[in-house]
Amino acid sequence: MTSAKIPAIDADALVIGCAQGPDGNVVLTGNLDGIDDATADRLESLAKQLGITGKLDAVYKYPAPRDLRANLLVLTGLGKPEADGSFAPEALRRAAGAAMRALSGSRSAALALPTPDEASLTAVVEGAFLGDYAYTEYKTGPEQKEPVADIQIVTPLKRSERAKDAFARAEVIAKAVGRTRDLVDTPPNVLYPGSFAEIARNEAKALTGAKVKVTILNEKQLQEGGYGGIVGVGQGSSRPPCLVVLSYSPPNAKAHVGLVGKGITFDSGGLNIKNAEKKIHFMSYDMAGAASVLETVIVAAQLDLPVAVTGYLCLAENMPGGHAQRPGDVVKMRNGKTVEVNNTDAEGRMVMADGIADAVTAGCSPIVDIATLTGAQSIALGQRTAGVMGTPAVRDALKAAADESGELMWPMPLPEELDPTNKSILADMANTSLVKVGGMLFAAQFLKQFYGDTPWGHIDMAGPAYNDDGWGYTPKGGTGFGVRTLVTFLEDIAASH
Repeated sequence: MTSAKIPAIDADALVIGCAQGPDGNVVLTGNLDGIDDATADRLESLAKQLGITGKLDAVYKYPAPRDLRANLLVLTGLGKPEADGSFAPEALRRAAGAAMRALSGSRSAALALPTPDEASLTAVVEGAFLGDYAYTEYKTGPEQKEPVADIQIVTPLKRSERAKDAFARAEVIAKAVGRTRDLVDTPPNVLYPGSFAEIARNEAKALTGAKVKVTILNEKQLQEGGYGGIVGVGQGSSRPPCLVVLSYSPPNAKAHVGLVGKGITFDSGGLNIKNAEKKIHFMSYDMAGAASVLETVIVAAQLDLPVAVTGYLCLAENMPGGHAQRPGDVVKMRNGKTVEVNNTDAEGRMVMADGIADAVTAGCSPIVDIATLTGAQSIALGQRTAGVMGTPAVRDALKAAADESGELMWPMPLPEELDPTNKSILADMANTSLVKVGGMLFAAQFLKQFYGDTPWGHIDMAGPAYNDDGWGYTPKGGTGFGVRTLVTFLEDIAASH
């Protein structure tokens, strides 16, 4: 952070905001210390000549005026202000993030966006760090642009201790989202159950102090423990499944929350194999739920949250090998229930049900599961909005946490008429519905059978976990969706106690 006057700021690019006013574009120079009236008028005139609108996510770049040390001036759109003239945190996040995505390849940038309070500062910091991201692990060409290395946030709050705390929190969360994106974008020949488990172990080891305990159950232990869902899904692959349990147990914890993540490192569909129409080449992203759970537990430890958190990463590769699970197989789950596998491509609910059963046995309450679970979610809510279901109190708390953190979620019902549609003549239940509509809702109803009386929430993020085109602070590829909501959810639980 810096409180230097704008003309003295030394950076490749200076980012300021522009908005949609009642009479057209407004360049937000009122919050810029050191900008005189003549310079402000020139910027306003230039913006009008170039047809700049101030629309949200729009970014405009041109040479900086001579009285600024920065080489490049960047106007980033904040959209329409609130009734009181302020800007919503999400507008600030998106404006900062869009500017940083547009500045990839630059050495340094200074963001001088409105930060009248800690909430606004947090939003700008989060947006800047979230937008300043690129997955370049396998790029070798010179055209690949690296993220901006040096970011300054220009704010009058630099000396505020609360602002420093807000900055530090925002940086921790943004880095966790970045690691989640890295995991989602890692190709499936590199990220598989065993390597994912080692990444989790190493991240926990890297924490200062033994804050997070990691337990990894291998295939033999899963078989002996009765984890029929995870074993069944993973048995067709040459890379065996595993269950990773991450335990963060601070002293005097105010609650014990369970988080369960779907970790299908590649989903071919099994013997009900996917085709090109179903974008099988993107199915390495099907472990995004487990990635978000891993990073949420790590953040809880980094922030010293007074809430115990146990994360379950249910890891398997769903392949059609010679030992693959067959449609029509019956498996016994971790909690003793039996399931007829009608469709091997409904595998996520199978692995997560075993993790949920363990979380219930461990006494976690509430429990939240998160997964790229159904194509029906994207059909219903699109690519940016996740569906959230579960016990009304937990569902509503997750929605509130999503709103606060800037992630899009929408509460969905659990219709009673879907309850009896998973009947099986062979087993306690089937893993798919006899009814061909409402797939997102049925999947949640299936998972509900494993929660018993425990308060629970279910996030289906099949659409938002992966992005086809960048927008705001969200890049192409893995988005890191869910981490910010889950961390805020944990913070809200701590505050409520």
